[in-house]
Amino acid sequence: MKKTGFIYDESYFWHDNGSGALHLASGGWVQSHTYGEDPETKRRFKNLMDISGLTPQLKSIAPRSATRDDIELFHLPSYVDKVKQLSAANGGDAGQIAIVGRGSYEIALLSAGGAMTAVDAVMDGDVQNVYALTRPPGHHAEAQEGMGFCLFNNVAIAAKHAKKKYNLERILVLDWDVHHGNGTEQAFYDDESTLFISIHQDRLFPAERGYIEHCGQGKGEGYNVNIPLPAGTGNAGYMHAFEKIVGPIVDQFKSELIIVSAGQDPSFFDPLARMMVTANGFYRFAEFMKKLAEKHCDGRLVLCHEGGYSAAYVPFCSLAIVEAMSEIKTEVDDPFMEGFGVPVETLFPHEEQAVQAVIDQQSKFWNFSAEKVGNSL
Repeated sequence: MKKTGFIYDESYFWHDNGSGALHLASGGWVQSHTYGEDPETKRRFKNLMDISGLTPQLKSIAPRSATRDDIELFHLPSYVDKVKQLSAANGGDAGQIAIVGRGSYEIALLSAGGAMTAVDAVMDGDVQNVYALTRPPGHHAEAQEGMGFCLFNNVAIAAKHAKKKYNLERILVLDWDVHHGNGTEQAFYDDESTLFISIHQDRLFPAERGYIEHCGQGKGEGYNVNIPLPAGTGNAGYMHAFEKIVGPIVDQFKSELIIVSAGQDPSFFDPLARMMVTANGFYRFAEFMKKLAEKHCDGRLVLCHEGGYSAAYVPFCSLAIVEAMSEIKTEVDDPFMEGFGVPVETLFPHEEQAVQAVIDQQSKFWNFSAEKVGNSL
């Protein structure tokens, strides 16, 4: 049996979210330009998968469309109506930079359904893990509005679907997109059954979200973990956060299913962020989460594609992730970082301090003593 599934649909690339650096500008002095969330980053990733020979070695899984009831596991009916109406007309903004084009509603249903299909595949034992190349992305979308290129929150809907269908009591949603996963945080802020961890660039997007003191509320207090890292953090700083925070917490939570919002915008060349992660770094992220899944939930791991805006580099970063998940190494090497000489493997004091600040905050809820927490993978 092929252990890794791969979900995508050609229509994902057809979601039209406009063009231009100033998408709302009526005239002015800015020439129309490729939109930030451009389908080519994902199409080029799929093409690299094919040309490298990796795609045929995975189990291809066709996504199903989410129903309206599925979407309303998280989103308000009034918001769903808004997206549907914009999609049927001439498009528009469904919130804060969440552009809907003609037909985007149906594609967004298929994107959310792709995440749900991935959950079903691992829960039913068809595969051990799945990479879902979904679009439009979802982690910024809140119950009442879209945001940051996201229409429906694919991962939040998939996690709620998993809880409802499979009666799961402990689901981990980890978000390594460079921007804070505010929509997913909102979905589970008072929910002790879903642990949400967001690793993101400090004070990037959205404004005033993702602070370390945002730890959840009510029954969910302690089950929301924000790890804001300083601009310029590379592979070493990220892995320090995984090893010192994510590992110990997940060892105590003992997830029954792990879902990852996989945004490749912490990459070295991303135009919408200032981090320094390489393709090898993303390989290690995926490898770390795969080992956690094998340790706690029989390998049940779902990764859903989120951000990543370097059309040149995202394909190599994403390919490395799927290589780690499938344990299949292709002949593709990172063509950008060879001999580059950048200090991505250096852990700097300010990065250590950022991680320690999160540990200090979360120590009210979790034990980080190496002697008491079996976080060795």
